[in-house]
Amino acid sequence: KQLTPDPWENIDTQFPVESKHHGKVTNISDFGVFVELSDGVDGLIHISDLSWSRKINHPSEITKVGEDIEIVILEIDRDNRRLSLGHKQLEENPWEVFASVFTIGSVHQGTIIETSKRNAVVSLPYGVEGMCTQKNLTKEDGSTAKNDEALDFKILEFNKNARKIMVSHLHTFKADEASDSKSKGGAKDKSSSKAVKKINDAQEKTTLGDLDVLGDLKSKMEKGEK
Repeated sequence: KQLTPDPWENIDTQFPVESKHHGKVTNISDFGVFVELSDGVDGLIHISDLSWSRKINHPSEITKVGEDIEIVILEIDRDNRRLSLGHKQLEENPWEVFASVFTIGSVHQGTIIETSKRNAVVSLPYGVEGMCTQKNLTKEDGSTAKNDEALDFKILEFNKNARKIMVSHLHTFKADEASDSKSKGGAKDKSSSKAVKKINDAQEKTTLGDLDVLGDLKSKMEKGEK
């Protein structure tokens, strides 16, 4: 190998931070995807950098060994000769848009997909998931909502940075909350619509297409403007 140039000598020039490239998936582990960009140069996409909105239990849900994948260079580690890569960074952060859709007090239909003793996971529109406490699963007849039930849920908390949404079915029918849910039922402004358009434009270029559902969001919000 001493007879060939060291690919890491000009790594900053060939693979500068924030530049986009295509690579080949060489290995998949529980924590991420290893990608070869050129001979002697590879990097890791951490599982948290694969998708903005999709909950991924294992990277194999997204890609497989031997496939080509588009990436963004996030960080260069010269000492360990390793690059930190991102895939979700190819897209606009949809949570910027979701912040104007899942406003506090707005009501959306969701489906309970997982329950535990304390909480339930609720599948909301556009591939987003929310958390609901057992108390807030209480239905109007006093029973507790179960798995696979589709119900209305009110947004109690939205944390864009933590990508966390807390919801409640109980608050959708409480008398003292009724007017609040109507007044805050999802105002959508023009800036949000523009952000959706940017996301969908980028979506057409992505390799894996994680954000397909945002196409529906774009149409819905544009109709709302009219």
